[in-house]
Amino acid sequence: MKHANLAKLLLVMSCVLFLYSLSSCSSTGAGVYVGAQPAPKAGPPPHAPAHGYRAKHSYHYYPDAYVYFDIVTGMYYYPEGGAWQVSATLPVSLSVNLGGYVTIESESDKPYTEFETHKKNYPPGQTKKKEHKKK
Repeated sequence: MKHANLAKLLLVMSCVLFLYSLSSCSSTGAGVYVGAQPAPKAGPPPHAPAHGYRAKHSYHYYPDAYVYFDIVTGMYYYPEGGAWQVSATLPVSLSVNLGGYVTIESESDKPYTEFETHKKNYPPGQTKKKEHKKK
């Protein structure tokens, strides 16, 4: 009888030890990470050449109205009340006076960060000379 109890005890302890050893294993398969996760792949730092890695954004810039239009998203960026507004539609006062545009490519998703440069390079009334010119 003692021998049967000892065998049961050994079996229970073996099962506990087996389950404990499974819980301490780590698995890294099919995108599931247990433990430390790998760092996400990052692009080059801003000061380094991109070699085609950075995303480009294309905008139509309307110098007569100081308006940007994101070609992909269909959003307009325009100054109003001392701040830049983003909208799917323009106020009527701006949409009637858009005039010609130039196409600008930028690495930024906020084209207005380079507004002073664009304002200098593409003055109002001059778009016919520089139409579709890329930065």
